[in-house]
Amino acid sequence: MGTAGPCALSDSTPKIQPALRVGWILAVVALTTMLAPLNSTMIGVALPLITADFAVDLAYSSWLVIGYLIVMASLQPVAGKIGDRLGHRRMILGGLVLFALASVGAALASTLWWLLGFRVLQAVAGAIALPNTTAIMRRIVPEEVRGRNFGLVGAGITLAAAAGPTLGGVLIEWAGWQAVFWVNLVLIVPTFVLGWCVLPVLDTQSSDHGFDWLGALVLLAVLAGGAGLATWKAGAGTALQAAGFAALALAAVLFVRREWRHPDPVFQPRFFRRRTFAAANAAIALSNLAMYTTFLVIPLFLADAPGWSSAEAGLILAVMWAPTVVCAPIGGQLSDRFGRRWPAFGGLAMFALGLWIVSGVGADISLPILLGGLGLSGVGLGLTGGIQVAAVEAVPGDQAGAAAGIYSTSRYIGSITGSSVLPLLYGVGSGSEGFDRVLVLVLVAAVLAVVVSLAIENRPSTD
Repeated sequence: MGTAGPCALSDSTPKIQPALRVGWILAVVALTTMLAPLNSTMIGVALPLITADFAVDLAYSSWLVIGYLIVMASLQPVAGKIGDRLGHRRMILGGLVLFALASVGAALASTLWWLLGFRVLQAVAGAIALPNTTAIMRRIVPEEVRGRNFGLVGAGITLAAAAGPTLGGVLIEWAGWQAVFWVNLVLIVPTFVLGWCVLPVLDTQSSDHGFDWLGALVLLAVLAGGAGLATWKAGAGTALQAAGFAALALAAVLFVRREWRHPDPVFQPRFFRRRTFAAANAAIALSNLAMYTTFLVIPLFLADAPGWSSAEAGLILAVMWAPTVVCAPIGGQLSDRFGRRWPAFGGLAMFALGLWIVSGVGADISLPILLGGLGLSGVGLGLTGGIQVAAVEAVPGDQAGAAAGIYSTSRYIGSITGSSVLPLLYGVGSGSEGFDRVLVLVLVAAVLAVVVSLAIENRPSTD
């Protein structure tokens, strides 16, 4: 897997890559990155059938979603660091092969536990590939068009996440829940063939020190433990949950202290001494918390109101994601022209303003207010692509995989936090009261994202 294909590029500087070849590389990147969000949302419509088919409780089958998120959140920093050492091409192609094998295994699973195992393996494969696609873009795309190209890939990610439930529903009606796993082969096989031909073999990070395997294991334990505790339903185990968080906090402090002293750590805490990198990670965690929580609470709110169907709730959410898809490339172009800070700041400000408008929807559900606020929020999100570009530009190119993995984990931390807090805030009192409480959290997170985005440099430096 580590050898170059017959068409693959050898080490060369991004500035002299032919534009057509770079376009094909970006196609591989986009198709690979679309796998993770597509499989994250497509599984939702299959859960009822899977639960019935295996005659299990929803509390067990829901781990097909929870386990996927936990693994994706915890493994990416390690996979990015390994990619810096072994080469991003190897990791992307290896991740695609593993994702294909895991999808076949999931489709053929005879019990829920086999299905859960292959589902986790899907997440491992996605985590291997994703940070390395970002790193390879950082290295082969010229700086002056980097924002635009990241924006195009971001549009594909949003489109895949939004299309997942619809595509999943059609496939299930046609061929059962197994089809949501078989369909991955339609995407993976041509992506792998194209990637084998065009993905470049770039210089890897050299080190006189062995790989930090102990650090990798501790990092996985801390992140997976934190995500697991965050998704643990509140109730009788609340005290134990609090004790678990306290233990993890102590472990995290000791881990960071160890990594700071390590000559070549798997998790580089010094990245966060770079103002732009720290601000970009904070901004994406906070904005994703606000976005993901909004996507979850709107259907709940409408389900509690008379006269609203699930299909209508889905169409209303499309008012938010459709502008994001359209505006993502525009946001990237703006960040190329005006720098990374101001388009990100402006987009996040529009996102927050839109959510403030949504908060005034009222118990009677004013449709113009709801649609207007969600639409404005979607436009704002689409303009924030420069945040990711700034994060990977703030570190040297040969460490882009590790940086991309940390950034992606920050995104997942926002999503997991939002989905964990939502039941606590929404589940008490009437639907409108719960909705108001959730929107307070959403607005606070969105406004904080706007504030921290001001610390992003227009043209990040690795000095």
